[in-house]
Amino acid sequence: MQLDDRGYRRYWDEERETLDPRERDKLILERIKHQLRYVYAELPFYRRHYDAHGFKPDQVQTLEDFTTKVPVIKKWMLVEDQRENPVFGSYSGVKDPEEIARIHGSSGTSGVPTMYSVSRKDLERSREVTALAMWALGARPRDIAQIGFPFSLFFGGWGPLQGLEAVGATVFPVGNIDSQRHLELMQKVGSTIFSATPSYCQHLIGVAAKLGIDLASSTIERLIVGGEPGGSLPGTRELLTEAWGASVHDSGSTSEMYPFNTNVTAVPENGVLLINDEVYSEIVDREDPNVPLPHGERGGIVYTHLWRESQPMIRFWSGDETYMLHDWPTSCGRTYPRLPEGITGRLDDMLLIRGANIYPSAVETVLRRIDALGPEFQIIVERKGAMDEMSVQCELTHQAAATLGAERRAEVARRAGEELKRELNVRIPVELLEPDTLPPTVFKARRVVDRRTEATTA
Repeated sequence: MQLDDRGYRRYWDEERETLDPRERDKLILERIKHQLRYVYAELPFYRRHYDAHGFKPDQVQTLEDFTTKVPVIKKWMLVEDQRENPVFGSYSGVKDPEEIARIHGSSGTSGVPTMYSVSRKDLERSREVTALAMWALGARPRDIAQIGFPFSLFFGGWGPLQGLEAVGATVFPVGNIDSQRHLELMQKVGSTIFSATPSYCQHLIGVAAKLGIDLASSTIERLIVGGEPGGSLPGTRELLTEAWGASVHDSGSTSEMYPFNTNVTAVPENGVLLINDEVYSEIVDREDPNVPLPHGERGGIVYTHLWRESQPMIRFWSGDETYMLHDWPTSCGRTYPRLPEGITGRLDDMLLIRGANIYPSAVETVLRRIDALGPEFQIIVERKGAMDEMSVQCELTHQAAATLGAERRAEVARRAGEELKRELNVRIPVELLEPDTLPPTVFKARRVVDRRTEATTA
């Protein structure tokens, strides 16, 4: 058994994590065949969906068959099915209500939350694989893990809580409280791990600066971030690493894919590992999800539950963009594939500005390079004539606001505009704002303000 530099075993499940990928692919294919037979026979949602596409489970004999022949499912289909078959839809898979261990839901930003049920059997299996993920990112029994995700309908903090408890860490489930209080409690108990969205971790940098707290010299050694893209974006990761004096570990996919911590930045940090013998991941064409893409090419990521029986997702179109490499073994010795930059953005967040495809995450990556800019920014999209145009509003840091005169501020705005044009090939005006002008991000960031509808209805 290999040991790490703290004297703990290096792997949570060494045989599983270092298995020859060719042998793992055989196991994955068998689980895929099992899941296809199960959902077709037992879950009306899938039978209707597959019959409508002329698909039958016995058509899958290889992993390539799976990608090229099985139709994807999308979030709107789940919402519609739950509306017609309340509460959990005709893909529930739970026949006896006593089997349900947990009920959660989406945030319902569109008005109707998607409801999730987790069976007792699936909850226990999730505990094991999430423990594997937390162990891979470096969590150990000696750690005190403070969780800043809200403990609510949203799955957010519940996954890390379950996995961190399973590895024996001391868990401090603080949840959604005042930011100053978070920092005070962090110092008081000596937390070594903090878990939240990357946006909220950035927000706390500014709060700490106002309070005179030096985060870089705090007891925090690791940040576990998720809930939105950002934790693997180079600029954001570097900003968080420097300001917190801690390593940054991206973890999480989507609520539908619980256990969602099967995407995780292990130690040493070299991209996001995909624990794909639990949740199988594919990179496919943005327009046709039955067209697989070569390793290294960017596309949409599609997920499949290999073991889950309650509300299993089979080829779930997440709407996230990324690319994958199969260059095993990785620097941590595991033989899973990896996402070198994690989730790079949301495909449905893409903006078409003067012929260029622009993602908010790409704008964020550029802005993080400018030292004088604080964590908060927003993208303004407007219709001018026949074209869509965008501009960016960025807050200054408190230090920059106090020390920079008009000439230096103009230089910062000019540099930010030049960097955006160089990276995105579009001229984007940049406006600097005083600190605390924009609403603070205390959960997930809302970066785009779309004023095109306002122009249409005016």
